[in-house]
Amino acid sequence: MDVHEAVRSRRAVRRFSERQVPRETLERVLSSAAWTPSASNLQPWRAYVVTGGPLAEMKRRAGERLASGEPWDEAEYEQYPPALKSPYRERRSAFGEQRYGALGIPREDIEARQRAASANWQCFGAPAALFCYIDRHMGPAQWSDVGMYLQSVMLLLRAEGLHSCPQMAWAKYHRSVSEVLSPSGELILFCGMSIGFEDATETVTRTDRAPLDETVTFVDGH
Repeated sequence: MDVHEAVRSRRAVRRFSERQVPRETLERVLSSAAWTPSASNLQPWRAYVVTGGPLAEMKRRAGERLASGEPWDEAEYEQYPPALKSPYRERRSAFGEQRYGALGIPREDIEARQRAASANWQCFGAPAALFCYIDRHMGPAQWSDVGMYLQSVMLLLRAEGLHSCPQMAWAKYHRSVSEVLSPSGELILFCGMSIGFEDATETVTRTDRAPLDETVTFVDGH
């Protein structure tokens, strides 16, 4: 698979099969992802790959908290600006309409939307997950380095025939994740990432992208 195909075929898969992901495949992916660029080669990411019993325990803890109505953990970073301006507000709204519309869930059915969102904390059935942390003393430039690292991971997974779903949702239950992983107190959980083989019965939907002229300006002599 060439890099263009990997980029275009990568999407957030939200239904995985039970087929296990070989440890050696994950090691190969992460060994290559380690070559992701970072400013001054800080490599500010700290990844935990979780499978089997520990992942099942993490899902159990999050599921129990969700079922009990326990509030989310105090946020350690702001996931979205409190007031999104145009065109970002419209893009986010369009995503929600497309995502839940594909599931047959109307805008007004808040309960059904919440049920669908709860699958985040079961990793959509994926048998493997990656939890990506960053040192809390790092700044915006290092957060962008982490984003590049995660993109490298997702594209390399595609090259292996695997799919993924990056999930900031796990940051809402960062205490439950920490109870299983015991990370250093210097680290902030940025996101989780479900990893596995796509369930062939999943209905494939792709969210739209803005036209090129909305996000790119070519400056040349022509």
